[in-house]
Amino acid sequence: MALLAALCLPVWADDANKAAVTPVAATTTAPAVNPDDIIQKFGAKEKAFAEARENYTYRQTVKIQALDDSGTPEGKFEQVSDIIFSPDGKRTEHVVYAPVSTLSDYLLLTPEDMEDLRNTQPFVLTTDQLPLYDIRYLGKQNADEISCYVFAVKPKKQLPGKRYFEGQIWVDDRDFQIVKTYGKGVGRAGDQQFPKFETLREQIDGKYWFPTYTHADDTLHFKDHPQKIRMIVTYKDYKKFVGKSTIQFGDVVDDKAKDQPKPEPKKP
Repeated sequence: MALLAALCLPVWADDANKAAVTPVAATTTAPAVNPDDIIQKFGAKEKAFAEARENYTYRQTVKIQALDDSGTPEGKFEQVSDIIFSPDGKRTEHVVYAPVSTLSDYLLLTPEDMEDLRNTQPFVLTTDQLPLYDIRYLGKQNADEISCYVFAVKPKKQLPGKRYFEGQIWVDDRDFQIVKTYGKGVGRAGDQQFPKFETLREQIDGKYWFPTYTHADDTLHFKDHPQKIRMIVTYKDYKKFVGKSTIQFGDVVDDKAKDQPKPEPKKP
């Protein structure tokens, strides 16, 4: 899908009264441990989480709303997808609801938008990805009631065709997992514009913190005019996938008969 003037997946919230996303400054209190140690710990935990998440099904709902100068909705996009497994165990996305978009012609979703939806907004920073980013410790701060280490994250370089996250992450100081992100998707994408967003996680199955809610309320500054947008993405109904296996039995084997000498083949 092409985006003529550019947009990155914003949406409107079911909670219309939710405040706009704003960055939160971290404190400068020194951590009890070395920041490099924290980075390695949460990188390892994030890698384990990423592998575990690949075994879960869930429903993702995307809602995007374009707003006029007064904040009145003037067009929307909505899509509901189930992330499931096919009968042969392959992970797939099944769209279950997608009414016709009423966004204006210059707010068409691009492949970069879809990539941000799948991977950038529910950002995961694993051990394998750490070398791709400059990561700077900012201090400690609570995310709701959770005591966290806060880091600034920025890609070291941007390769063509790749999407990256740039912003801040909040890492639980007990579980060493990301519980909140604030920033935007970046990468070489021509004149496209992408909104700042906030993604929150919740603990699922008592072990890993899964993305459950992404919100953006931003203005995209296109060349011709600015465009206000609002976005909500929800990730619900996480369920661990359990593959089904079948065991096929052949004919019963007689062990005694197996030990008997085979008869000589008949000669013509």
